[in-house]
Amino acid sequence: MSFPQFAFNNVRRNARAYMAFFLSSAFMVMIFFSYSVFIYHPGVASVAMGANSAAGMKIASYIVFIFAFFFVLYSSSAFLKSRNLEFGILTILGARPGQINRLILLENMLIGLLSIVSGMAGGMLLSKLFLLLSTTVIGIDKLPFYWPVKAMVLTSVCFIALFLVSSVFTLLFIRKNQVLELLKGSVKPKKEPKVSWLLSILGLALLTAGVIALNSPLSPSNLLAAAFTGIPGTYLFYSQLSVLGMRLLKKSRKRLWRGTNLLWVSEMSYKIKDNARMLFLVTVVTSLACMSAGFLLSINQANRSAYINNSFAISYKIYNGAEADAGLQEIRSTLNKSGVQYTENSVQFLRSSIKSEGKDKLNGIELLPLSRFNKLADLMDYPRLPPVADDEADLLINPHFISFTYDAGQKVALPGLNGQQLTLKQVQKPDVMPFGQYAQTVLIVSDRLYEQAASTLSGSALVENYFYTIPAWGDSLPKAGAPEAVISSKLVNWSQDRNTKVDDWNTSITARADNYMASKQSTSMLSFIGIFIALIFSLSSASFLYFKLHTELNADMRMYHGLSKIGLSGREMSSSATCQIALLFYIPILVAAIQTLVVIRTVLYQVNIRNVTVPILVTVAAFLTAQTIYFIIVRSRYIHSLKKMMV
Repeated sequence: MSFPQFAFNNVRRNARAYMAFFLSSAFMVMIFFSYSVFIYHPGVASVAMGANSAAGMKIASYIVFIFAFFFVLYSSSAFLKSRNLEFGILTILGARPGQINRLILLENMLIGLLSIVSGMAGGMLLSKLFLLLSTTVIGIDKLPFYWPVKAMVLTSVCFIALFLVSSVFTLLFIRKNQVLELLKGSVKPKKEPKVSWLLSILGLALLTAGVIALNSPLSPSNLLAAAFTGIPGTYLFYSQLSVLGMRLLKKSRKRLWRGTNLLWVSEMSYKIKDNARMLFLVTVVTSLACMSAGFLLSINQANRSAYINNSFAISYKIYNGAEADAGLQEIRSTLNKSGVQYTENSVQFLRSSIKSEGKDKLNGIELLPLSRFNKLADLMDYPRLPPVADDEADLLINPHFISFTYDAGQKVALPGLNGQQLTLKQVQKPDVMPFGQYAQTVLIVSDRLYEQAASTLSGSALVENYFYTIPAWGDSLPKAGAPEAVISSKLVNWSQDRNTKVDDWNTSITARADNYMASKQSTSMLSFIGIFIALIFSLSSASFLYFKLHTELNADMRMYHGLSKIGLSGREMSSSATCQIALLFYIPILVAAIQTLVVIRTVLYQVNIRNVTVPILVTVAAFLTAQTIYFIIVRSRYIHSLKKMMV
């Protein structure tokens, strides 16, 4: 038997152990290849949004490739550790270190080549569907099928290099091991896991510091601080705090000696620390996937709310007393040609600023008389406001454009009106401003104070608004090609082109449908890319757990075989093993869910996106469902193997 045949037989006889690694690797190759098919499509450059979509998929392919490297490296090292006894026997029989290295290299490259061929074959079969699905979701023109030579060459070269480099790295795991250590394999007695109180306190301090950084004003430095404290804090949670938790479980003898609790609690007190790195890795991967998906779902939900809560289909804004006729004529002409019924409402705001008592910083606002606001309230489906005195005001805050917190009863000054003091009667912070998602913060004052301000402030402070309500467009969310989407896009593009041509930006047309479609298109592209990356993360986390369980299978088989001789039943064995496997599968999901809620909820709240909890729970539920499917499959195979050893 030749050396390559020997390597092939090793892979074939361990097919069950290598299957999860092979399938996960092939799936990564398929996703990378599919992205490459889109990126190198000859029609992408000529399609609107095509270049941006290709750039997004290129970034996603980088993420897949980098993650694939670490996945292959971890998986290979996990298998090597489970084969220490085999390598020890080969060494005694005369195998030189170079021959063992060559054997490992051949096995890894064999699996890698099979993964590459299988992944590209699957990608070719699904390439037409992938192109159709991607163009439909992203919202660009359909791309025909083509023969992706560049994608095939790039995928082959990249992943051959990946498997080759990772195989060389894995050789370092056995180079320093002595023959006796190899022969002991995984049967070496385990030391009782110890807990460092200093590291436990440090872990709690790091996690606390991460939460504090997230609750500080949103900035890149605070986000980096949260990441640099939260990630090591998570590792210390598994390596120290989780062991401490298992010790606390042992303190309650009444609970410990019930059923098979003693068996699985004692085992998990060892396994939880042995698997700290793996659990940490799975948690980080799952958290990243949950955070990305939860973020996109929350943004999408906020985009939907912004459209639904905006009563005005089109808005036309004029600054500094600019000429309004051209824009008004274009809007009216376009709407009349389309045959839709509309109502035009003219509203004049005054640009000003306010500041709190004892603070020098000004916040820009727009003044509006109470009578005009209440006339529009019914159109905006917004509650009318009660009368205000000349020294009172109501404040509608848009957090995107204001940095201070204001409360009812607080006094503010209007520097533009000789520092006149006003008491805030009401302070409202709607999810979406009634005048539109990007409307300025509005200070609603009495009609007399507004007239005084109009006579005092310069003409450049006047902001004239025309709001258009169109009943036929308010029933449901717009879709690509719908009349509202087409007409809105036409008017917005006309306004931008005109302003660019005359170099005058004192007028602008905005439309809720155009804002919604633009945001939807960008989030759809990110969602489409993120779905496949999340699938890779999900499959890989399950593979990590499967590999770790497989390396411990022989030790567990010996343990349960010995216990069965003294009376442990098959049902009790199944119960104990199920508890241990369930903890390994579900603890990372629970920790990832908590981290996602803390991180995403805190970050999005600071940018005034409140619909966060439900999207995050939906995301976590999806990952939990996938993890449950993996758990059922792995548990079934694991229990089946253990039952063979029961007396």
